[in-house]
Amino acid sequence: MGALGTDENCFETPEMRVHDTTHADTVRDAAYSAGVLRSRRDRLAETIAVEGESMRYFPVLSVLAPVMTQTEGEITYPGDPMCLYSALSVAVHRAVADAGPLNDARHYNDLAPQWTRYPSKEYRLRVQDDGYRPYRTDPNTDETVFDPRVWDEMSRARWIQLLREVRPRVVLISAVSPAHRYALEIATLVKAEVPRAFVVLGGRHVDETISVVSGRSRVVQRSSSTLAVMADGRAPRVVDAVVTGEAYFSLDVLMRALALSMDLTGRWVDAEEAVGALRYLLHRDGPPAGKSAIYLADASGSDGTVHAFPFDGSSVDLASLPAPYEAFAIRSHFPIFSDPETGRTLRTAHFMMSNSCPYQCNFCSESSLLNTLNRFKGDAVHRGVDRVCEYVSYGAESIFFDDSIFWSGRFSDIISFCTELRDARECARAALPARYRELLDETDMARFKRLQWGAQLTVDTLVALHRRQESAEVLRRMREAGCNYVYVGVESMSEQVMGHVHKNLRKTGDGSWPGKVRDAVSLVKDQGLRVGTSVLFGLEGETRGSIDETIEEVGKLIDNRLIDLASPNILTYHPATPITRKHGMHDKLDYHSPRVDNRRPYTYFEEAFPGVVSRSLSEDDIWHIHRETEHRWSSVRNDTSPETGDRVPGLGSVPPATSGREVPG
Repeated sequence: MGALGTDENCFETPEMRVHDTTHADTVRDAAYSAGVLRSRRDRLAETIAVEGESMRYFPVLSVLAPVMTQTEGEITYPGDPMCLYSALSVAVHRAVADAGPLNDARHYNDLAPQWTRYPSKEYRLRVQDDGYRPYRTDPNTDETVFDPRVWDEMSRARWIQLLREVRPRVVLISAVSPAHRYALEIATLVKAEVPRAFVVLGGRHVDETISVVSGRSRVVQRSSSTLAVMADGRAPRVVDAVVTGEAYFSLDVLMRALALSMDLTGRWVDAEEAVGALRYLLHRDGPPAGKSAIYLADASGSDGTVHAFPFDGSSVDLASLPAPYEAFAIRSHFPIFSDPETGRTLRTAHFMMSNSCPYQCNFCSESSLLNTLNRFKGDAVHRGVDRVCEYVSYGAESIFFDDSIFWSGRFSDIISFCTELRDARECARAALPARYRELLDETDMARFKRLQWGAQLTVDTLVALHRRQESAEVLRRMREAGCNYVYVGVESMSEQVMGHVHKNLRKTGDGSWPGKVRDAVSLVKDQGLRVGTSVLFGLEGETRGSIDETIEEVGKLIDNRLIDLASPNILTYHPATPITRKHGMHDKLDYHSPRVDNRRPYTYFEEAFPGVVSRSLSEDDIWHIHRETEHRWSSVRNDTSPETGDRVPGLGSVPPATSGREVPG
């Protein structure tokens, strides 16, 4: 979060009150003490005795704001909302553990969110790929999520109906920048239908637009931040709290503070008391793990004051967190993975072992330049295979590893992981290590043996940073362990463009980037694996000539059967990326207006809206890219049609979700 404050295009927020959370002796609010809380729980126990256990729980809805509206030919995300699932993992895990008798609860030992039970195996195996799920009187954790995939009149009507049926006390919304305008509209509908509901917003957009700096005592924002657009009237004040960073544990702390600040009868949050409750919990327990922050609007006045609680906690081990799918069903079905006998598209789980990319490309919001790089730690390989088995036990038939680079490009880890995974798949269940047998029954074991998976690698990883024989060996090990698909970020085939991108780091072969791309995809194909590619138009140095060069060079790879899929994408400005500043767009991004002219040709590309796409591209260029890639790449071009409505996984098709930074935090 600190990198934001070094940007001269940020402005300081004078109405921000920053609370010192670096020590456990944070000032405690007088309204909270052990005696006061015991008395409160006694009253709650009396209410439960008369009205039933349900009076302990308050309804919560969690939402992934979609990136796009639906029009003919538009590309939409088919993937599970892993950003949201990851963010909720700790809070939901602890809430489920404390469900039941009040006296037995240790963590959520007061009012608690209505996360009381995980979905059953039968439920997991019968769910469809639709992101919408009806909310029952006694919902499992999966049924508390609203995942509209697109934002249109049907989604709006469903959301209003859900709000009227559930009357949630807390609504958690996650949004990347292109989804931010829809997140604000979703929150506006919450306040219209359930005015006293408490709305929390997180995700990569808030991560990139607000930060605490200068010894964690000063807050700076970009002009497109949620708090900024609400403060100056560009958007209505419909968000009560913002959570940023590695918020697995801080979101849990916030949920407990909201529970303590609710009245016991209506179970509505008192926003002013929430500040005191949070201060009390931080005094009692100390700051949560991870680098994150909570921003609470002050409900006592209309001056826009916000209470900031920054945390610089201990490092987070991603493997130690509850699995994102522990509380949620696998709904994704990627057509790249299919049953070889029936052709049926397989149920596909997302899996990430790191939360950012070690490269520092100036256009990418996943870069380690902007994010704290966390990985599976400790006995990472064993824990990775454990997680694969866990996902298979939840019904996964295929897995896509969403890491920007599989195992961060560490070949030794890839080989160890693939060897252990291969050996486990070849064993009878009785011969498996005990930790695997506990996860897999005989039906799961049959699915485990048939498991297909794919991963992402880079051109440089395959042909510049390692010898050809080493890369071939790694790809062979991946294939033996069940991998049948590798996704590679090509970005551009023009030297004048790639000279500005932090990928073409070392010269090999003939020294050209197109030559390296050909070598890389040839290596993958030589091992019998399918190849998907991501192509990004509008980078620094892009011209109509470089556009045509890229389209033609990718076309030649297709002609030579070296690429099975090519995804064309348009550069969209993200608030914190260097290219946004370089192109002078830092204070011009409109990710808040409720209505934009989202028309063709923008709707043919993910995240593309007028006003936020690359200044290197005219609208005529975008039409040209759409038509020429459709013609030259033909059926290999990754597209969405009204008939399929689905996309193949890869950098250009699934939002950077699993990182856990697209969260309520």
